Amino acid sequence: MRLRFFVLIFLLSSPSLFAQRFLTDMMDTTTAQGKGLYPIFNEHDRMRFGGYMQPQYQMTESNGVKSFEGGDFAPNTANRFMLRRGRFRIDYSHFNDKQQPLAFFAFQFDGTERGVNIRDFWGRFFENKLQLFSVTAGMFARPMGFEVNLSSSDRESPERGRMSQILMKTERDLGVMLTFDPRRKNFPIKWLKADLGIFNGQGLAGPADYDNHKDLIGRIGMKPYRINKRGWKFSASTSYYLGGITSQSANIAQVSGAGAAARFLVDSSAGNFNKVTPRRYWGADAQLRIPNKKGATEFRAEFITGKQTATFGSSETPGTYPVTTAGAPQTLYTRNFSGAYFYFLQHLGTDRLQLVLKYDWYDPNTKVKGNEVNAKNGFSAADIRFNTFGGGLVYLINAHVKATAYYARVQNETTQITGYTNDVKDNVLTLRVQYRF
Repeated sequence: MRLRFFVLIFLLSSPSLFAQRFLTDMMDTTTAQGKGLYPIFNEHDRMRFGGYMQPQYQMTESNGVKSFEGGDFAPNTANRFMLRRGRFRIDYSHFNDKQQPLAFFAFQFDGTERGVNIRDFWGRFFENKLQLFSVTAGMFARPMGFEVNLSSSDRESPERGRMSQILMKTERDLGVMLTFDPRRKNFPIKWLKADLGIFNGQGLAGPADYDNHKDLIGRIGMKPYRINKRGWKFSASTSYYLGGITSQSANIAQVSGAGAAARFLVDSSAGNFNKVTPRRYWGADAQLRIPNKKGATEFRAEFITGKQTATFGSSETPGTYPVTTAGAPQTLYTRNFSGAYFYFLQHLGTDRLQLVLKYDWYDPNTKVKGNEVNAKNGFSAADIRFNTFGGGLVYLINAHVKATAYYARVQNETTQITGYTNDVKDNVLTLRVQYRF
């Protein structure tokens, strides 16, 4: 018993075994390690604890910049120490006598100097007759694309791209999801995974749903698949988001025309009350990993386009229904958008040191560009395109500690909007240490 206890403690503290690369991952009992753990977890209720924290120092070019590299800086601040994330997670798994999963439960919260918040609180039920399906319900990551689901503890850049943060703020939402993920060893399409979920829509950005409309998200993809004898692995997926916001006023704004003739027009028809304004996204992503003698070379890309409804001053999905200072419902603004990111990752002679290069863009209004974005035609800072070029190094100090140095060069298009007639000085340097247990 004493020996088994110490073996359990060792296994629980091994991040290589239990690191959950994606936000809705669970322990994989199909692997040799997972099977070996089954009797120990059976004896100890199959519960485990894990987590990580990310203290960091940041510098930017001017005071009080708005930033997607960990949040906006305070009005008179151009540098800061902060605890970006402090996560603690509890997982519980229940298996039958055949070591097949029956149920899984996850609870995770985030504690920083800014407060404590729930991040995950969900359960999953598995059917074991066909060994094809599972149902997840609660607060969990939306099944949209790749980067949204990639855990912050494993992501090489300090933050997700601007596109991911605006469209999928906080990544999680309340809902239910059906997953097709074959668990039978010789199933003919074991490489395929598909998710279909129904969600409130506002996610953790707000305290509760504010309309009767629910959002539908679907994703179908190919899991990492070995494509040649040299061990190259390729994966890809396509996603669709069908959602919206129910208008609580008669005012809805949309862009009429394009280019220099483009302008926002406000429709004040009485029929706009309770009309569902669109949040419809289509996305595709792909990843290629090429093993080297030490480490690997990896390419990632994702593109999302569609229609986004938000407000005059922001294209970010609102967490609560937007109202004026007097409490009246604001006009909803619908924009055509596009965004993407591209990663290049390369280990430098050792699997402990990795070069990270990243480019992402987010264009919240594809109908206008540059000086066409002006206030006289109803546009605002919410219609400006941003490009971000990032680069840095990640060093794995040991199995529990890694250090990151990363510089994000942020460029906005020059417009006729006050404050954005030139490139804003908002580049950010991030120095981070991550501790994981």
